[in-house]
Amino acid sequence: MDLALRPEHKAFSDEVRDFTRKNLSPATKEKTFSGKHYDRDDHMVWQQALGKKGWLAYTWPKKFGGPGWDVTQRFLFENVLAEEGAPRILPFGPKMVGPVIYTFGNEEQKARFLPGIRESTVSWCQGYSEPGAGSDLANLRAKAERATDSGGDHYIVNGQKTWTSYAHWGDWIFCLVRTGASAKPQEGISFLLIDMKTPGVTVRPIIMLDGAHAVNDVFLDNVKVPVANLIGKENEGWTCAKFLLANERLGIAEVPSSKRGVSMLRTISDDPSMAEKIADVDLQVQALEMSELRALSAMALGGAPGPEVSTLKVRGSEIQQRIAELAMEAVGEYAAPYQPGMLFHDTNETPVGPDHAPPAAPRYFNMRKTSIYGGSTEIQKNIVSKMVLGL
Repeated sequence: MDLALRPEHKAFSDEVRDFTRKNLSPATKEKTFSGKHYDRDDHMVWQQALGKKGWLAYTWPKKFGGPGWDVTQRFLFENVLAEEGAPRILPFGPKMVGPVIYTFGNEEQKARFLPGIRESTVSWCQGYSEPGAGSDLANLRAKAERATDSGGDHYIVNGQKTWTSYAHWGDWIFCLVRTGASAKPQEGISFLLIDMKTPGVTVRPIIMLDGAHAVNDVFLDNVKVPVANLIGKENEGWTCAKFLLANERLGIAEVPSSKRGVSMLRTISDDPSMAEKIADVDLQVQALEMSELRALSAMALGGAPGPEVSTLKVRGSEIQQRIAELAMEAVGEYAAPYQPGMLFHDTNETPVGPDHAPPAAPRYFNMRKTSIYGGSTEIQKNIVSKMVLGL
């Protein structure tokens, strides 16, 4: 694995930093470092700027409209954006459904959907989890039945998806649905793309403890979906699902944001007893970063994401939770006041204690989710024990 920075990589890093400073809104950057909630424009304006530059789909190969960067460029890009306070690129389009479409979709589907993803002119959300099928995703019950009328062949979809991040912003949702009966639960599942404006699609917000609206229930009631929106073969959507989840778990490690979190810990605490704890988590982040780079380097040589991404997901989740715990410890009793308004940009509330205190408790509780979404820690350990250890 060659990670030595050549002069062209240094120039590339400088280019990314200069672009970010010119195009990232100061208000958005302030939200990043103050721990306040982003709104839709914070994400969309920034992502569309990246799209115009050709950098939004930065993991894509050139033949599908990506920049075709090497592993070092991807590493530098992610780290510079985190250092400069850019919001996380919403992964549902460029990192999830986009690669599924260019890997398993037909030419018409690639031409139809990939440009909007690359340019962030179309927003996507993920329809995987259901009330009875989260970590046990193969137990999903949303059903799609084939039908034909004067408009052509289509599916009629019925079911419910839950914990759907940013469905209230989404133009399209990619869904796993059951299209066939089978003794094996992983069989008989298909991967469908559904326009959120289709009659029968209803989004109901799930408001979190901190007042944020990030996740939703999505109800699908007799939703008519053209068969042309099926990715891959009918009843073989589990292959697409596994491919997407491997890419998702690689991103969930969130190494650049954890590095930024460690830096912020050092600015809010000068307690000598905390210094040792911060140094320890910093070393954990560095070790995770090297593991992620090994995985990315293998992928750059033609490999596909394998079971090693499960270890990245587990450790990345644990580290994010540890950083949130240390932030709580650093602010002490000032984490106790419940001030959800302080997490919004236009608040009139006055913080009790230092400005960095109000986000500490909400972030601590919110980070509990990292060991659940994208496949729970228990599921990831099962994958490692089976695929790596052969148990």
